[in-house]
Amino acid sequence: MQDIQLNVNDYDFELPEELIAQVPLLDRTSSRLLVLDRQTGDIEHRHFRDVLDYLNEGDALVVNDSRVLPARLFGAKQETGGKVELLLLKQTEDDVWEALVKPAKKVRVGSIVEFGDGLLRAECVEELPEGGRRFKFDYDGIFYEILDELGTMPLPPYIREQLDDQDRYQTVYARERGSAAAPTAGLHFTEELLEAAKVKGVRLIPLTLHVGLGTFRPVTADSIEEHTMHSEYFELSEASAAALRDVRTNGGRIFAVGTTSTRTLETIMRDHGDFVESSGWTDIFIYPGVELKAIDGLITNFHLPKSTLVMLVSAFSTRDIILHAYRTAVAERYRFFSFGDAMLITRKEVTK
Repeated sequence: MQDIQLNVNDYDFELPEELIAQVPLLDRTSSRLLVLDRQTGDIEHRHFRDVLDYLNEGDALVVNDSRVLPARLFGAKQETGGKVELLLLKQTEDDVWEALVKPAKKVRVGSIVEFGDGLLRAECVEELPEGGRRFKFDYDGIFYEILDELGTMPLPPYIREQLDDQDRYQTVYARERGSAAAPTAGLHFTEELLEAAKVKGVRLIPLTLHVGLGTFRPVTADSIEEHTMHSEYFELSEASAAALRDVRTNGGRIFAVGTTSTRTLETIMRDHGDFVESSGWTDIFIYPGVELKAIDGLITNFHLPKSTLVMLVSAFSTRDIILHAYRTAVAERYRFFSFGDAMLITRKEVTK
């Protein structure tokens, strides 16, 4: 049993800024792939196009089909013309959204912000903590079509380059609108690679978790146990639940594509003891000492130092093995974060 470190600083590592990927690669599958044996710490250096070498017929890839909203809106206050930026976080009822606002102090209850020369209007109906506001939107037509026209992708704060092709911040299987950030492990897949997986007999099983901005928030507590996790909405259909049960029954392995898929599956397994149709909000916090019961492998990107995501992948292996893999990735000049390279974390018996 591994020693469990609960101090947040124990999950820190040195990361040169130039290794933070600013733009996606032209070919999604050309990203590098660090294959890590989660039990021994053995490492192989491959490319993402090789990922199917580690999956067998009867295994499953579980993907998060949430689609990123072009949720960043630039407008002006109706009464003063002052510039206002909104970042939509989640819809709470019809035409009502929680959002972050800049500058927050200029927007109070009753303030009206207009976008696109009045094509879209938002009235502040409630003030929330940390620069948050609740807005009721007014418009003619279909909200999401207007958002597609006026909004831009809410790229993470560590990406400073403009994204020429907005679809590169979407997975090729994105379907369900609702995320404020991409489930980035899935950005490496192409339609061709997914088709090759199906031909090999690997099942593609979708679920939905709408990624919130909490995924970028740093852990400010000194101890992991003092951290309050953000809450995100998830759904697993009966068809997907049945497929997962069938994979398990027939001895297949379940590979989660990303930490969002992992958190969804582990929430359902924790609450129900099996894969069942489920939906709701999860604030599950997975860190060393929390047993993962739903997955057999994990495809994930390289995450921020001292983040809850580094803690999650450490729970699937050990802190020492993960941090050694991260130091190796730095030494080998892997690209980090959303547009960066990937890891495949496996068990000893699945390493080829």
